[in-house]
Amino acid sequence: MRFLQIFIPENADGNFDDLLEGQKVLGTWRDDTSDQRIVLHLLVPAEATEPIMDRFEEAFGKYEGFCIVVLPVEAVLPRPDVTKETEQNTDADDGSDQEGTSDSGRVSREELYSEITETLGIDRVFLAMTILSSVVAAVGLLRDDVAVIIGAMVIAPLLGPNVAMSLATTLGDLALLRRALLTNVVGVTVTLLVALGIGIMLEVDPTIPAIQSRTEVNLGDLTLALAAGAAGTFAFTRGMSSAVIGVMVAVALMPPLVTFGMLFAEGAYRSAAGAMMLVMANVVSVNLTGVATFIAQGVRPRSWWEEEQARRSTRIAIAIWVTLLIALIAILLVYQNNETLIN
Repeated sequence: MRFLQIFIPENADGNFDDLLEGQKVLGTWRDDTSDQRIVLHLLVPAEATEPIMDRFEEAFGKYEGFCIVVLPVEAVLPRPDVTKETEQNTDADDGSDQEGTSDSGRVSREELYSEITETLGIDRVFLAMTILSSVVAAVGLLRDDVAVIIGAMVIAPLLGPNVAMSLATTLGDLALLRRALLTNVVGVTVTLLVALGIGIMLEVDPTIPAIQSRTEVNLGDLTLALAAGAAGTFAFTRGMSSAVIGVMVAVALMPPLVTFGMLFAEGAYRSAAGAMMLVMANVVSVNLTGVATFIAQGVRPRSWWEEEQARRSTRIAIAIWVTLLIALIAILLVYQNNETLIN
């Protein structure tokens, strides 16, 4: 559930009840503030916040002082009867679909955007977490310790930049896309530098199972990356723990990236090339399924002109990702065929 505080100037024209018609509202309260504003307090399911916010912004967005604050709800007493409220709304609409409501169960567009932008930005915390996760991943790979590798995925700050790229593509937000790309580039560069340094200082054995498994790309790895990207994005739209989602995304990115850096420093260029191919395949797969999942969840811009721009950027992005994925699969099949002929 979410608790909405909607601040509306007293001179604003509009019927609040009409704006809430057909929406899943579990509770409504109204206050008058001392600064000549009306405050509506709404208790709603998470999936109902976006259509309600869109309606009120369209009606009162032009008024100075208009504001909407969204707060997460941990618990409510007495417990609201969500089933009863849903049945009442369905009966009121005579069985027809409710305009602007969503059955996807996702959080609002604004919550997604706010959550994403907070994870972007290159600061000391981001750099420190990237360095630490790279070191932990390298130790786990060298020791062939799956538990340590999973620990590196938990602390790896790869969730924000990768999900931000998919969200920016879906919304047609070029400014967000630029920030996401910059954060991704810096994160990858720092990881590679750390991995190269570890590869120079320590002896790296390419036959270690944890390392060798990340130098051989196959269709199973592509399936894993596609599933990780879709699961991570879907969980993100549901408001799940970022640590859980981070593991889903990092499983496809952090270990092969560190593997490439260490093997390249060791001089095992053939194995390093396989690890880099896996990194590229994973990046393409995660972003492709991320965009597809956002679209399937009904994430789109609020205004029609922004939606037109988003459609164009989404089509272009999907075409690029699909082309790259097909090219990687073709390279993979040719590589496997050559290996079979050699053997």
